[in-house]
Amino acid sequence: MATKALGFSITVSDLSKRFGSKSPQPTSKVRVFTLRCSAVKGERPWKTSDARLVLEDGSIWKAKSFGATGTQVGEVVFNTSLTGYQEILTDPSYAGQFVLMTNPHIGNTGVNFDDEESRQCFLAGLVIRSLSISTSNWRCAETLGDYLAKRNIMGIYDVDTRAITRRLREDGSLIGVLSTDNSKTDEELLKMSQSWDIVGVDLISGVSCKTPHEWVDKTKQEWEFNSKASQETFHVVAYDFGIKQNILRRLASYGCKITVVPSTWPASETLKMKPDGVLFSNGPGDPSAVPYAVETVRNILGKVPVFGICMGHQLLGQALGGKTFKMKFGHHGGNHPVRNLRTGHVEISAQNHNYAVDPATLPEGVEVTHINLNDGSCAGLAFPAQRIMSLQYHPEASPGPHDSDYAFREFVNLMKHEKSKKSEPQLSAV
Repeated sequence: MATKALGFSITVSDLSKRFGSKSPQPTSKVRVFTLRCSAVKGERPWKTSDARLVLEDGSIWKAKSFGATGTQVGEVVFNTSLTGYQEILTDPSYAGQFVLMTNPHIGNTGVNFDDEESRQCFLAGLVIRSLSISTSNWRCAETLGDYLAKRNIMGIYDVDTRAITRRLREDGSLIGVLSTDNSKTDEELLKMSQSWDIVGVDLISGVSCKTPHEWVDKTKQEWEFNSKASQETFHVVAYDFGIKQNILRRLASYGCKITVVPSTWPASETLKMKPDGVLFSNGPGDPSAVPYAVETVRNILGKVPVFGICMGHQLLGQALGGKTFKMKFGHHGGNHPVRNLRTGHVEISAQNHNYAVDPATLPEGVEVTHINLNDGSCAGLAFPAQRIMSLQYHPEASPGPHDSDYAFREFVNLMKHEKSKKSEPQLSAV
């Protein structure tokens, strides 16, 4: 954030010298400061509104820009997390979206290079109420504005985020256009927002890795909160539909050897690797827009234990014969209550999705294991007969609470049980 500097002229006078003192006791010195300031003629010393957010409903929101400049179109969603804006910025599931933070004060901890969730920022832009004028964190390496500018991500601030959030809650997610280009009229930007759609667009292919690779990094010791790692090693093939790195770190911390493969990786090639389990990751957009991914999931089901997270959960739902639907404004934030129907426990979860599985369309034998307590939507599935488990939300959090981290242990136990079943005939033959 750049502002025009003021010129200051200060003179200091000592009253004791100017007027003298007849007191035998030492006098306290009183100083008078004369402050004069000046600015370049015609320029204000503060940043003025230089950006617009034009929504498809016709509303226009003036704001101040930071980060990159230009014009960008995207779907506007609100996120209720209080912390973790850097993890949100680098979550590939936000591809094609403007993220509006409901927490008003953003940028105060700056950014660092340990909290990245992927190789780059995939979101379309950031909308906030107040941009911190300073940073205060021992890990801070860069300001938020500089970070976004280097990555060509637009941001705006000094906009009424509460009013926009109310509008999104009432009307649902809206397409918007962010622009710092004064040559474009409001009508042109409105037309752009009304002619663009995110539904039916394959966003996964743009965020997935291109070639298979091994992942070995675990959660760093200073951040590790679960020391119950498996003594066995399990080979997991993780489909990258936009996977967050902390999902991989948590799996590695639970004793898994991980091979990450692209979203288009054939099921036959995965099965040739003879994995102990397969993870279908989170990712952006509409699951109905990626039928190739649904077919891959379908061809793996029943052959090895599988775990689906977020987009992976939705793809599992479709592969089982169920249907998905677009939610009114989705779930985005680190404070969503979920009930585990098996235990009755309530977990505070991190969520980021605009689509959900319709449980009424699922075949017999598929069990709804978790529900979102805000709206009753399906938040988890299990199909024991085919060794399937899935969650609509993020058990790795990042950012968010760790209530649901046990899901990784359950996946490990699922693989362990399957592995022991395969070894039983060999033991009996001996």
